[in-house]
Amino acid sequence: MSGTGEREERQMAPVMHRIEHGGNLRRAESLFPEAPRPWIDLSTGINPHAYPVPPLVPEAFSRLPEPDDLARLKDIAAKVYGAASADQIAAAAGTQILLPLLIEARFGSFTSEGKTAAILSPTYAEHAQMARLAGFAVRETQEVADLFAADLAIVVNPNNPDGRLIARDELLSLGRHLEGKGGLLVVDEAFMDVLAPGASVADSVHEGLAVLRSFGKFYGLAGVRLGFALASEPVAARLSARLGPWVIPGPTLAVGLAALGDRNWQAEMRLRLNREAAELDRLLSAAGLTVVGGTSIFRYVRHPQAQRLFRHLGEAGILVRRFAERPDCLRIGLPRPPEWKRLEEALCSEIWHV
Repeated sequence: MSGTGEREERQMAPVMHRIEHGGNLRRAESLFPEAPRPWIDLSTGINPHAYPVPPLVPEAFSRLPEPDDLARLKDIAAKVYGAASADQIAAAAGTQILLPLLIEARFGSFTSEGKTAAILSPTYAEHAQMARLAGFAVRETQEVADLFAADLAIVVNPNNPDGRLIARDELLSLGRHLEGKGGLLVVDEAFMDVLAPGASVADSVHEGLAVLRSFGKFYGLAGVRLGFALASEPVAARLSARLGPWVIPGPTLAVGLAALGDRNWQAEMRLRLNREAAELDRLLSAAGLTVVGGTSIFRYVRHPQAQRLFRHLGEAGILVRRFAERPDCLRIGLPRPPEWKRLEEALCSEIWHV
């Protein structure tokens, strides 16, 4: 295997000490300038089979979005996610902007010095970053029991990157406890769409429990930028007022309305993702990798030579997700249909198995 000397290790080391998200092909190109093209990007937790975008009328771009279209989007989202009504829905250009607004709505201000936040980890790093920016003293923990002492608790369910799923009853109990002391539980259900209904808590939101739902991951349309907060009606109303009347662009509204309303596509896609995740497990197992978690969109593997595999795949033009704090782990997404052969060849390569 080429390029594994001290020079490359020095080049890669700084990257490992800052928040590193998937999908950064420019960074991958700088690490592996001689890798074959095109890149196979398996570093993101995004469905490789995107929902077929419907034809968009020119007015979707030339006119301001119609309020009735946003109302219809919220109504469909409420039905898909299990909310009691569209009045419990706030829509935004992705979920990233919604967490600080939920904090502001519950605690009266985005700045919350003197309060504590507990985040079930390891998980999506931006939640801890946002809590710190809001002034919370942040604790990351692997135990649900540790969340009860916090003012703000955040759980990604199913979790990214390991797919851990916290039981619905546990989360409802935690939400009731935090509500009673003026706190807030935020459950990020970005990957809940891949599961059969039953694990979500979106049907039980209240003043102390809010849910985030991401559109782009399951529908494979991350660039559309669409997300939802499910909260009590007063909180959802405050969020919508803060976001303003034209928070969702016309093209995004059109795509969201079509995809969320297509129940047949959703059901068929869940079955397809489950089949392909099983096939990916077979490839990873044959390569000597232990699958220790994940969802049907991505797999989470552990191996003592995970960093070596990261480099080997990178040199083959295949980008996977690594973790500074867990150097023995990788997250590997589902390939698109034309990419399976290249991935299998790289995983079966004698260079990796030396």
